[in-house]
Amino acid sequence: MPDAARLVAAISLAIIAFIVSLQVMPLMPEGTDFGYFVPLNIAIGVVCGWVVMGRRAGKGITPAINNGLTGVAVMMFWGLFVQGAYKMFRQSMRHLYNGPFEALSDIFRIGLEYGMTIAVPNIIITLLVGALVAGLATEYAWRTWR
Repeated sequence: MPDAARLVAAISLAIIAFIVSLQVMPLMPEGTDFGYFVPLNIAIGVVCGWVVMGRRAGKGITPAINNGLTGVAVMMFWGLFVQGAYKMFRQSMRHLYNGPFEALSDIFRIGLEYGMTIAVPNIIITLLVGALVAGLATEYAWRTWR
């Protein structure tokens, strides 16, 4: 059921996804075609905020902080997975894999490579502060507009 907590959580994670996406772009190799990188990450943030964080609101301050951390972690997992799957799909169209299992396992290798690339202090700090603010804002919205 739609409520203010779900909306605030979705908007909060969308903003975090937008900021982090802009921070990630300079870390990638020069000439990288980003295509739908930012809008796709924003959509992942909206869905994770609505589904993961929104339904867990209303349990107190400490669970709210944990809710924000969980929401950001789930968003990062799905973001890395989707971006890895997209790159795997592009590589599979160039016939770089010998079979489907090799292609599917490469999704996780690519996701780990991306994860290592973006594991820099400014992105980690942005994610942690964003998780804190998103969790507390979601809890505030739940308490204010039940």
